[in-house]
Amino acid sequence: MKTAVEELSPTRVKLTVEVPFDELRPSMDAAYKKVAQQVRVPGFRPGKVPARIIEQRFGRAVVLEETLNDAVPKLYGQAVDEADVFPVSQPDIEVTKIDDGEQIEFTAEVDIRPNFEVPDYQGIEVTVDSAEVSDEDVNAQLDALRQRFATLTGVERPAATGDFVIMDLRAEINGENIEEQQASEVSYEVGAGSVLQGLDAALEGMSAGEEKSFKTELVGGENAGEEADVIINVKSVKEKVLPELDDEFAQLASEFDTLDELKNSIREQARRNKLIDQVVQSREKALDALLEQIEIPLPDSALKAEVDARKHNLNHQVAESGLSRDAFFRLYQTTEEERFEEFEKNSARAIKVGFVLDKIVKNEELGVSEQELTNFVVRRAMEMGVQPNELAKHLADNDQLTLAMVEIVRDKAKSVLGDAAKVVDTDGNEVDLKAIYTEINGEPVEEEAAEADAGDKPAEDKAEA
Repeated sequence: MKTAVEELSPTRVKLTVEVPFDELRPSMDAAYKKVAQQVRVPGFRPGKVPARIIEQRFGRAVVLEETLNDAVPKLYGQAVDEADVFPVSQPDIEVTKIDDGEQIEFTAEVDIRPNFEVPDYQGIEVTVDSAEVSDEDVNAQLDALRQRFATLTGVERPAATGDFVIMDLRAEINGENIEEQQASEVSYEVGAGSVLQGLDAALEGMSAGEEKSFKTELVGGENAGEEADVIINVKSVKEKVLPELDDEFAQLASEFDTLDELKNSIREQARRNKLIDQVVQSREKALDALLEQIEIPLPDSALKAEVDARKHNLNHQVAESGLSRDAFFRLYQTTEEERFEEFEKNSARAIKVGFVLDKIVKNEELGVSEQELTNFVVRRAMEMGVQPNELAKHLADNDQLTLAMVEIVRDKAKSVLGDAAKVVDTDGNEVDLKAIYTEINGEPVEEEAAEADAGDKPAEDKAEA
């Protein structure tokens, strides 16, 4: 087989592949067997029709077509390896020449990862947040813990922001009750920011037993987008009461006997989290600094596929929410146009990141051990709430183990970048990542940082894996 490469652009090539007929022999033998299974010829059992009879009765063109269908994809893969290009799209393949018994020729146009060099990343300077834990950090964690153990107590006063109400809701359009737009005994925190515009304002000042109506746009159901009168009937008003910060609370909320012990534990965990965050930040910021030094043209097809995947995921989220599109974006305090602009920007970055990390993987000769793959599957299974063997089988059955290994080696490439960087914190102190690994007991911090590091992967990788 002979392969010629023509560069159509920095991100697209045309491969011209010439294949002697002898190299098609295995595919041709398979084609005869497949056709023999499909045809019925009197005097011959299925699958036992000789090749010459097949050609006489059905023509050699049938066999050649089946041969090419089997051979060309394999030959294309060999041509890609021979040409040392990295495809990022499905190829446009055309068989341009068939000399029966002599050779075939086909062309394949495909978008590829462009050629570029990764600059030296040894000693890249990055600044990360300090790992010092302040009293405010501890108090914030304590407040969050108190919120979890808060109780609701009924009050004989009008509702205010932060109170919880139990209410009945119904909607009317032109005085006609909308059956699907009603709910009973709904618990809601006043000021939480409902997608039902005007609800919080209406609830402010209402007492138990009161009824009020307000006009708003419905956000779900058949009447989504239509203006309606929403009638609220408040059944009760409750205020949130936080537990006192004392030893009794420490015993309630933790395994500790005293509040001081709880505070010390929170401080230690906060420090651990900040150390892990320093590792993550060092990798991300080293990667950002490296990206700024590299100009990489992006294949249009790869960018379009990435953006389309993100839009598809968004459409799925909107559909699953049961809200109108306007209400959905209002809930997340954004607009569809802003999300699409964000997709364009983040997609371009994700593709560029993948290209650069793959280069580092190759340059550093990074690989994936069986134990690393097992650890990855176990962590993902825990996140998804499934058994590891179930996830492993799903990945294997759907040919997604390769994607998992790509994710693992890219995270290892980020680790290489972070470890090669010169890291200081915002107070000007040098940050020794290896000392952090030792303090957090080595491997666990690497795994936790890798998990937190996985936020900017292409959408299709996320969806597949």
